[in-house]
Amino acid sequence: MSQEHEEVIIRTGARSGLPVIVAVHSTRPGPAAGGCRLWRYDDWRDGLEDALRLSAAMTRKCAIAGLPNGGGKTVVALPPGAAGDTASRTDVLHDVGDAVEALGGRYAIGPDVGTSPADMVTIGERTAHVCCRPPSHGGSGDSSPHTADGVVAALRAVCAHRFGSPSFAGRRVAISGLGSVGGHLARRLAGAGARLSVSDIDPAKKNLAAELGADWAAPGQILTAEADILVPAALGGVLTRDLVPALRCQAVVGPANNQLASPDVAGLLRDNGITWVPDYVASAGGVIHALSRELHGETASAAEARVTAIEGTVAEILGAADRDGMTCEDAAEALAARRLLAATEG
Repeated sequence: MSQEHEEVIIRTGARSGLPVIVAVHSTRPGPAAGGCRLWRYDDWRDGLEDALRLSAAMTRKCAIAGLPNGGGKTVVALPPGAAGDTASRTDVLHDVGDAVEALGGRYAIGPDVGTSPADMVTIGERTAHVCCRPPSHGGSGDSSPHTADGVVAALRAVCAHRFGSPSFAGRRVAISGLGSVGGHLARRLAGAGARLSVSDIDPAKKNLAAELGADWAAPGQILTAEADILVPAALGGVLTRDLVPALRCQAVVGPANNQLASPDVAGLLRDNGITWVPDYVASAGGVIHALSRELHGETASAAEARVTAIEGTVAEILGAADRDGMTCEDAAEALAARRLLAATEG
């Protein structure tokens, strides 16, 4: 177990028989929060590693956003080749709800890869500590549009920093992944005048590309496509030591979690003249909106203002990185540490 985590629960679901992992990184600023990932792993311990990394990132994400919450994560480790409805989906989600309830309110769960707002209703049958249920069930609903809004805010800051204007008009943006967040993001950028190159492992997404007038690229080609900005919007680990020299963009900004294959890639990006915004900063919009609305009772306009404020946060990080000669990762970590300290002392 990671020494920096407060608590990690690993249990075999009583109904599903699947490994259910809940990692609570920190409750120092307030109750932990984080999504439920239902995904396939070669070994359940890979799911544990995911839970540890993602929960720590959630603590940083909440700190940078100024939210009085720590980070947590739930991972249900499906065996290789299994479908998302392995066993009974209801059984799996009830097992998750029981694990969350056992923490007594120290952790609240929401959707992530492989789960949806509708799944939060099912989890909510076993625990009250759940976010992002559909509005018809008293929740704030799908967080993906707000995540996309936060990425747009981050992109505006990067455009201003690299190109002298926050406008997307005429900018070439390559988007890898047209899922729930990537699809919303593509629509927003196309509407703002960006020229898009897009890709997804699902060939049916070509319909969205055609609708938006975007160029379609094969999944293996999109990361090295010529563009002003690359937007990773699928799964993580895509920025490797081998890939960085082949990139043909000036910036990388996107919602995919854990984009760096290893920590040293942040320095390689800087050394290659590529601006990179840490994913836990760029992808914070959905978390900010859901927690602001559901855990802290803020109005819709106040929650939206917090999401828009990501633009200023990214500008602060980029400015600090330039001023102090550090990577954007180091600048973001320093900002998160300062805000976390202020939150815990307050």
